[in-house]
Amino acid sequence: MTSSLPLQLKVNIRVCFFIFGLKDKKTVDEDFREFYCIRIYNLQMSTITDTNRMTTTSSQYDEVIHACQDVFLKKTKDYGTAWRVLRTISIVDQIFIKAQRVRTIQEKKQQRIADDIAGEFKGILNYAVIGLMQLSLPKDAPEELEPPAVAVLYGQYVQASKQLMEDKNHDYGEAWRSMSQESFVDLILMKLQRIRQILANEGKTIASEGIDANYFDIINYSVFALILMNEKG
Repeated sequence: MTSSLPLQLKVNIRVCFFIFGLKDKKTVDEDFREFYCIRIYNLQMSTITDTNRMTTTSSQYDEVIHACQDVFLKKTKDYGTAWRVLRTISIVDQIFIKAQRVRTIQEKKQQRIADDIAGEFKGILNYAVIGLMQLSLPKDAPEELEPPAVAVLYGQYVQASKQLMEDKNHDYGEAWRSMSQESFVDLILMKLQRIRQILANEGKTIASEGIDANYFDIINYSVFALILMNEKG
């Protein structure tokens, strides 16, 4: 069996024999050697699969973000940064309206307004980015920001969101790929409820993450929903 295996695998098998103190592989039972051949091969294939999956997710994430950012920056040129007047609760309510509409469509299985669900998830994502920008901008910052400055801020926050996604994917093994669109909407609504409660507590938390962490999660839930929708075509 070993004679037909790839060269790199043969090398790894020799390393395995060395580690286990099996220097003379001719003295080892053939079945025993075959077992380790299969085991090492499966481990290698698993590693390659995980790496490929992460590469695919990274490119899909970037594709979704690019589409959302394109819409956001075009609207910035049309409307300026009118969103600067929004307080946190107003941003939360805007996200809530969009998430609740998606949930209603899911439950009624029909819609009367042409705007599609993908557009709502993009809007949710962009409002969450607005929320993060509003939290970070000083109180004396001008209401009107130049488009290049907005683009820089937007890029910083979506990059931070992507890093968070990659860290969680490492630990959870992309469990989100087995989740339903309904779950993403419910989780977004839950995060909004948490932000409302934090605001009711005057922004203070005892053992929980702050408002910004909830915004980051909302961004990533929206990205996940859009990735899965794109895969389905």
